[in-house]
Amino acid sequence: MQGYQKISEMLNKEEGQEVNIRGWIYRTRSSGKLAFVSVRDESGIIQVIAEKENLPEEDFKSARKALIESLVEIGGNIYKDERAPGGREIHATKFHVLQFAEDFPITKDQSTEFLLDNRHLWLRSRKLTAVMKIRSTMIGAIHEFFRSHDFYEFHPPILQPSQCEGGSTLFEVNFYGDKTYLSQSWQLYAEAAIFALGNVYDVAPTFRAEKSKTSRHLSEFWMAEMEAAWFDLKDVTEFAKKESKFIIEKILEKHEEDLKFLGRDPETLRKMTEKTWPTIKYREALAILKEDGMDVPFGKDLRTIEEQKIMEHFDTPVVVTHYPKEAMAFYKPSDPEHPDEALCFDMLAPEGYGEMVGGSQRSTDINELMNSLKKQGEDVKRYEWYLDLRRYGSVPHSGYGLGVERVLAWICKLDSIKDTIPFPRTMNRKYP
Repeated sequence: MQGYQKISEMLNKEEGQEVNIRGWIYRTRSSGKLAFVSVRDESGIIQVIAEKENLPEEDFKSARKALIESLVEIGGNIYKDERAPGGREIHATKFHVLQFAEDFPITKDQSTEFLLDNRHLWLRSRKLTAVMKIRSTMIGAIHEFFRSHDFYEFHPPILQPSQCEGGSTLFEVNFYGDKTYLSQSWQLYAEAAIFALGNVYDVAPTFRAEKSKTSRHLSEFWMAEMEAAWFDLKDVTEFAKKESKFIIEKILEKHEEDLKFLGRDPETLRKMTEKTWPTIKYREALAILKEDGMDVPFGKDLRTIEEQKIMEHFDTPVVVTHYPKEAMAFYKPSDPEHPDEALCFDMLAPEGYGEMVGGSQRSTDINELMNSLKKQGEDVKRYEWYLDLRRYGSVPHSGYGLGVERVLAWICKLDSIKDTIPFPRTMNRKYP
C-alpha cells in the first residue's frame, strides 16, 4: 500500500505534484501518440494521459494495448483539467499493466437479466459501487444507533423449528434426517433474550419463500431487528422513526455525491429528517383510500397499490397502526379498547416504496397466544418453549424489524430492490 494513493485523494493534490495510483481501467481510447485512459479504484475515477514521449516504449505499448478492467499501476504528475472527471488528470510517467484483461462481456445497454447473470462483474459498476458503499454506512449506522441507546447485540439461530410469519413462506432444511427451517425472523428468540438483557438488536439474513416476482421482494434479505422490555406500541413506533432518521443522517454525512449519482436529491432526504413523521391508524388509512375512490373493507391487509395511494398524501414516511387482529400474526395482541384491532404497526415510505418497517407490541397473555396459534392451524406443542416466556416472569415488551434492502432502495431511489444487495436471491435466481 505504501507509496500509492486513492484516486479520491487526487482532488487535494497541488498542481504538478508527483502521484502514484493503482486500479482498473474504466475507459480507454488511443490516437497516435496519445492514450486516454480512465482508471477506477473503490474511491473514484480519474483520467490518465499516456503520451509516447513521456513514457518508456514498453509502457506506452501497454497503455494502448490494455483493455477495460486491466489492472494497472500508474505514476505521474497531477494537473487541473475541467473537462476531466473530477477536474483532475494525471500525466503518466509510468504505466505498468499487472494483468491484461480479456474483452469485458458487459457493454452498454445490456438487459437486466444479462447483468444479473454476470452480477460478479456488474458489481464493479459505478451504480452498484455507490449502493454498496451506502449499504455499508447504513449497517454501521444501525449498530451505532442501537449501541448508543444501550442495546445489546444478540445472535439468534438461523435454523429454527418454530416460526412467526406463517408456514407458506418457509424454506425447509433437512436437519440430519429431521426437518427444520431457515429463519423468517429472530423475533421469538429475541423475546427470550430480553429477560436477560433487557433491550436487544440484531442485523442478520432472513429468508422468505415468497413466490413473488415483483421489484420489492427477495427470497434472502437482511433485517435489522430490535426487541425491548417495557416498550409499548407508542414507544416502539417512535423509536423506529428515530432510528430511520438516524440512518438517513449518517448516509447524508458521507454519501451526498453517491446519492446524486444515483439520481437521489440529498436535500429531499434532509428535509424529511427535519419534519415530524405522522402516525395514523389503519381505519384512518381506509378513510383516506375511500376518499380516493378505493373502498377497502376492514379486515383486509393493505396491498402495495393501496400503500402507494395512501402515501400520495404524505411527503415523509408514515406509521400506520392498529391493523385488523384477524389478519395479523399470533403474537400481536388485541387492543383492549378495540378488540378487533391489533397493537401493531407498519412504517410506509413515500414515493411509492411502501412498507419498510413492521412491528408490534407483543402479547403477554398465554391463553390469547394459544388460541391464536390454534386458529392459524399451528401445532401448539412446537411453541411450548415460547409459551414458557409467559409462564415465568412475563414482561411487557415490543419490537420491530427494519428491512435493510427496502429502506436502502427508498433512500437511493432505486427501481428494484435487487440492486440493494450484492447477489440477489429470488424465486427465479440462485446464480451466481
